[in-house]
Amino acid sequence: MSDDTEAGRRKILDLIDGIDYANFTTRGSDGAPLHARPMAYRKCEDDGDLWFFTKKDSRKVEEIGADPQVLVTFADPKKQNFVSISGRSEVVTDRARVKALWSEIYRTWFPGGPEDDNVVLIRVEAEHAEYWDTPNSIAVVAFGYLKALTTGKPNRAGEIGKVDLT
Repeated sequence: MSDDTEAGRRKILDLIDGIDYANFTTRGSDGAPLHARPMAYRKCEDDGDLWFFTKKDSRKVEEIGADPQVLVTFADPKKQNFVSISGRSEVVTDRARVKALWSEIYRTWFPGGPEDDNVVLIRVEAEHAEYWDTPNSIAVVAFGYLKALTTGKPNRAGEIGKVDLT
């Protein structure tokens, strides 16, 4: 299913709202295997751009320099909502932007605070997204189980969508 871009964008923003962490995947430098790591997710702009804090001397910054294509995945298992977003990333060193997005909780990873020159941002310009929005009530799960048990076919409850964000 392919969504209208604006409705799809709104759906993606709604699904990731309230999720604090994402899996951030880059291609290893020199064509090495994919490398994923959990990262605190800071903000999503209305245009779909994602923002993350990192250290300028980190491995992911090196990997982004070699290949800016990334995949960011979000999961909210309690609500059974899942989103993957692919796009182009860039390292942003703008001190004003770093300070604007800063939250004191980040001092845990960046003790020097937003003034530390080693603290930078990664902006991901979202290009494509997929989502799985699955009902998670006990009744729906029980119905799906009974349907699979009696028909031998998996239940297809919920909504799956693809969104072109370019």
